[in-house]
Amino acid sequence: MPSIDDDKLTAFVGKVVGDLGAVASAPLVVIGDRLGLYRAMADGALVTARELAERTGTAERYVREWLAAQAASGYLSYDGEGRFHLEPEQAVALTDESSPACVLGGFESFTAAVEVAPRLTEAFRSGEGVGWHEHNPALFSGTARFFRPGYAASLVSSWIPSLTDVAGKLSAGGRAADVGCGYGYSTSLMAEAFPNSMFIGYDYHPDSIAAARKLAADAGLDDRLSFEVASAAEFPGADLDLITYFDCLHDMGDPVGALAHARDALAPDGSVMLVEPYADDDLANNLNPLGRLFYSVSTLVCTPASLAQDVGTALGAQAGERRLTEIAREAGLSRVRRATETPFNIVLEARR
Repeated sequence: MPSIDDDKLTAFVGKVVGDLGAVASAPLVVIGDRLGLYRAMADGALVTARELAERTGTAERYVREWLAAQAASGYLSYDGEGRFHLEPEQAVALTDESSPACVLGGFESFTAAVEVAPRLTEAFRSGEGVGWHEHNPALFSGTARFFRPGYAASLVSSWIPSLTDVAGKLSAGGRAADVGCGYGYSTSLMAEAFPNSMFIGYDYHPDSIAAARKLAADAGLDDRLSFEVASAAEFPGADLDLITYFDCLHDMGDPVGALAHARDALAPDGSVMLVEPYADDDLANNLNPLGRLFYSVSTLVCTPASLAQDVGTALGAQAGERRLTEIAREAGLSRVRRATETPFNIVLEARR
């Protein structure tokens, strides 16, 4: 047996303790969000456990322990005399869903995703998949919340303008399909920005489509966009100016087939926009905190979802630009380029 370096062992156990604390605190963030505890502290004023409990209609003893855990996590601040407050930056991340820094959807979706662990353990042995629709419904709503702030910050202002002539077509009045739309936040953002165009969101998951229709109606946008249940390989449409895939192509069992269908549905000068999690083509360059997050979610959700479908390509959430380009070209989209990027996403444009 190799000799043990006690300093390295101590350092590793210390890292694990930090990770265990993060795992244990994640559901507490979800609880704080659902009970309005963070929102009740958003003004930054000092508050005691009793005062916060009174504001939120919760039990003081639970709130006192929750506040201590949150302060130990660095998610709020403690004054040393029994009072707590949110710093402005903490308040943005934990209460402002219009900010790209908002983290609430991530906690909601990831705590839901871990519930699949028993089923996934058996899938590791059998090689079978676990479908997206088989997860806790909080994964669906949480994923929508997680991605929405980033889309709101970049989709209209940066991503669409980076495509070839697409912004002009949509401003004049074009036709677009949002494939794998989930709750339809991306579709609605485009419809709101380009009122002369028609947008249709497609997803195979009926519950997500029902949620998308309600959200669009509540926003008063359902006169210029619609949502339909359809798979990526079978959605209807022709002569489309734009077909989008937001953080979903890697979840599909047959991404080549999906993009081949998109190619046939495009107008001759139309564009496919692929928004995928940021990743380098070299695994070694993804071994960082962002890669840790994406690979972990990919193991829990994305790879099993693809393996549950026909073909089961299982690209994974860290496929990288080179592999995504190969997939697009195999589907008959010969012109593929990186249109733009953010610290969290790669945006590719693919054309015939």
